[in-house]
Amino acid sequence: MKRKIKADASLFLLLMMALVFVAGSLLTLNVFHSDPIEEALAGEDVINILFILEGDEKPLGSYVVMFSPINNRAAAIAVPGDVGLILKTRDRVDRIDSVYDPANIEPLQAEIEGLLDLSIDYSVVFEKEKLPTIIDIIGGVEIFIPAAIEIYGEETILFPSGNTRLDGDKGIQYIEFELPEETPNDINLRRERFFLGFLKSLGEKNLLFKNSSMARYFYPLLKTSMSGITRRRLFESLSTLDVDRISMQSVAGTYREISGRKLLMPYYDGTVIKDVVRQAQRSLEQKTQGTLVERVFTVEVLNGTSTTGLASRTAELIRGFNYDIIATGNAEGNDYEKTEIIDRTGLEDVVNTFAGIIRCENIRFESRLPGDDVDPGLNVRVAEYRADFTLIIGKDFNGRIVTGN
Repeated sequence: MKRKIKADASLFLLLMMALVFVAGSLLTLNVFHSDPIEEALAGEDVINILFILEGDEKPLGSYVVMFSPINNRAAAIAVPGDVGLILKTRDRVDRIDSVYDPANIEPLQAEIEGLLDLSIDYSVVFEKEKLPTIIDIIGGVEIFIPAAIEIYGEETILFPSGNTRLDGDKGIQYIEFELPEETPNDINLRRERFFLGFLKSLGEKNLLFKNSSMARYFYPLLKTSMSGITRRRLFESLSTLDVDRISMQSVAGTYREISGRKLLMPYYDGTVIKDVVRQAQRSLEQKTQGTLVERVFTVEVLNGTSTTGLASRTAELIRGFNYDIIATGNAEGNDYEKTEIIDRTGLEDVVNTFAGIIRCENIRFESRLPGDDVDPGLNVRVAEYRADFTLIIGKDFNGRIVTGN
């Protein structure tokens, strides 16, 4: 009798263990399939991640990386801290970084979402006290410094010219210092170069972070609301990007003094940067991979009106959409009634995308010089000294769009 009871108890225990095992397996399988990051990485939508390099309780740089899992490409938008706009949370014009709270980045994230007209899926903050350690773990950040930098004061700061790999302490110095002769744009561009180098170094250490002991040490250094598995999977995917091909755009505008402070007011009340973001999203969503999608097209801008400086201002607008402006000047006359685009690519989708920036419908094709070579793989004509597009500005252009179509 005792043996029978004992056998029944053992059988019951085995049955319970089997049920627990099955339930656990089903739960694990369900979690895996319903994990938002797995669904996002397997989908076709662009994933938007906000990265913040934090200084003394203020962002030294805020960057939105738009990542396409379907073709493993990305674009980045820099949001300088001195961008001025009507803050939703304060109902007044101020610097966008004035709403930053190290303990709660949601107000800044909400302002950036409104400025760029996109939804941010994840955010990561690299805190000042932890950033040097992160930089050292990934083996430093390699950047190109055009001219040697020497700063003497309470703390001597020296940076040689050329390709340089910065360790943690030097990295912090590089993004924090400000020279009297530097413009705000100079400072922002320097920090943008650092951020791209930082992303590249993260990618180079992909295998290192797959090591469980290193991952346990590295990931707690990041400040984020992401779960452990989301954080790991996202960084594993980002580390495979070719950072050298990421286009970095920045919020462009003009500096104005408002309430005693110089603020970078976005062009045309922010419509330009929103258009830049939309164009970047469309490009990333294209399934075609290769040189054509990643190519930077060249533009010549000619002023066909009597308005002085219109070509250079328009060139700055076009450059913000990641086009290479190779020439600006005056057209053959200053009495062009209609704005015109001369296309030399022969690529309908490409020229329509370009024309859409200023809403120009007046497009004509012009072949390049006789004897031009044609790349059969891309069907893109190549010739020296001829831009892919020539934009001739007419009287129907109001500085932002063509109004007379």
